[in-house]
Amino acid sequence: MKRKSPRWLSSAVFYQIYPPSFYDSNGDGIGDINGIIEKLDYVQSLGCNAIWLNPCFESPFRDGGYDISDYYKVAKRYGTNADLKRLFEAADKRGIKVCLDLVPGHTSIEHPWFKQSCKTKKNKYSNYYIWTDDWTRSAGAELNTVRGYARRNGNYAANFFWSQPSLNYGFAHCDSDKPWQKPVDHPDCQAVRKEMIKIMRYWLDMGAAGFRVDMAYSLVKNDKDCRQTTRLWSQVRSILDRDYPEATLIAEWFNPAQAIKAGFHVDFLDHPTYISLFRKETGRSVDPRTNGTSIFARPGGDIMTFLDNYLDHYQQTKHLGYISIPTGNHDLPRISLGRTLKEIELVFAFILTTPGVPFIYYGDEIGMKYLRNLPSKEGAYTRTGSRTPMQWSSARSAGFSTAPNGRLYLPIDPAHNRPTVLAQQSNRNSLLNKVRTLIALRREHPALGADGRFIPIYAKARKYPFVYLRTLAREKFLIAVNPTGKTVNVKFDTAHTETHHPKLKKPAEEPLITTVGVELSHCPGRYRLKMPPTSYGIFKSF
Repeated sequence: MKRKSPRWLSSAVFYQIYPPSFYDSNGDGIGDINGIIEKLDYVQSLGCNAIWLNPCFESPFRDGGYDISDYYKVAKRYGTNADLKRLFEAADKRGIKVCLDLVPGHTSIEHPWFKQSCKTKKNKYSNYYIWTDDWTRSAGAELNTVRGYARRNGNYAANFFWSQPSLNYGFAHCDSDKPWQKPVDHPDCQAVRKEMIKIMRYWLDMGAAGFRVDMAYSLVKNDKDCRQTTRLWSQVRSILDRDYPEATLIAEWFNPAQAIKAGFHVDFLDHPTYISLFRKETGRSVDPRTNGTSIFARPGGDIMTFLDNYLDHYQQTKHLGYISIPTGNHDLPRISLGRTLKEIELVFAFILTTPGVPFIYYGDEIGMKYLRNLPSKEGAYTRTGSRTPMQWSSARSAGFSTAPNGRLYLPIDPAHNRPTVLAQQSNRNSLLNKVRTLIALRREHPALGADGRFIPIYAKARKYPFVYLRTLAREKFLIAVNPTGKTVNVKFDTAHTETHHPKLKKPAEEPLITTVGVELSHCPGRYRLKMPPTSYGIFKSF
């Protein structure tokens, strides 16, 4: 069953933009849509051909815009609906798709639907949200209950913060002792679904290329196996396949095998596996085999903590959709935290030579820092340090804005040697230009892209390097990464890498990109590979 679509996804490299922090075009200290339009040439110069735009809709911004008060209106601080349409059009002229952030699981308490649902008199919106039938009753341990907010005799369930009431898509299993729980086929729950599909159509008709869906797994409640949630998204996917076949659905589900079978085209790597790759310190628990050390940290964790889980999801989804390994996002500490530029380059080399659809978080391509201990802004808390303004140049405010520093959305990195686009632009050995080279290589060679086969060649617990093969049609690439702080020497057989070309008696490899000191040689039936600390090599096989 081949469900992969749309066609452009197979060559997509996404660039994630957090709107208030990217570029301020009018000097008010906050990034805006016109600022994004002005910087589209930069996005194109990276080789990125798709954008994920974090929420840009009307909101009281108690959670960075993920608390929406009007799904049909661009927030005034970012511009107008006409500006967003111009962004779609300007991006399209450059071959860039723009996907919006859809937040279907909850709204802001300021949304008109919720204000109506708070009323004591029953109305159209009374059941658009999850309310208990009496103020003394909790919604249950599985839901966050907010008490005493409205005159309505009941408590509402919140999806994330207290100010984000859960929209009511129904309960997969209703508790007879809780008559306020509605089944998924209840007319009011079905009405909420129709509202969301209507919103999606509005923006797709305007020119959006699709949606990254916030908390996509969370819509139907009491749905532990996600069966009803899967049914919901499968129905949405059917509508898109019929009416918008080139539109894409990107899940925040963190379970690719489940999300892609539910109808999403892309889902992100699950958190524990992502953490095992890149995060040494985290608030979440990690696989004990890593001993708290990520794979792409100088000591080098256990590659199998990543590979076992990844291959399971990859085998289940490779004919249906795509897994994304992002460099980071607005919720995570930046990939640069605790890393040298050389180590960040190695992370990019890995992400841009693995299957699926890569996502690059704005500023990661120049090594922007995670700024610790910033005061929380708009509900960001510890995430604030990953949302600071993009650093364009050495001009005031790093070229982000002409506003005085005190009016900036967030402070600029105060370091005198902070990385900037301008400083790295003309340096061929800069991280920025290394990333451009890796993206160009990926887009030039389909075997390195989303659909190329992924075959581990040398992967052993607590040992390095990690060597894998990418193949598609007649193309073959051998990739090796050594994230450890020591030189490694290995031998491995050529069974997977030998070409069947009759004129060649042994496999040949052309080094396309390698770190200085990486040596690959061939002896009968085997390869020898020597890699210095923190190194990688990409070899084309003939």
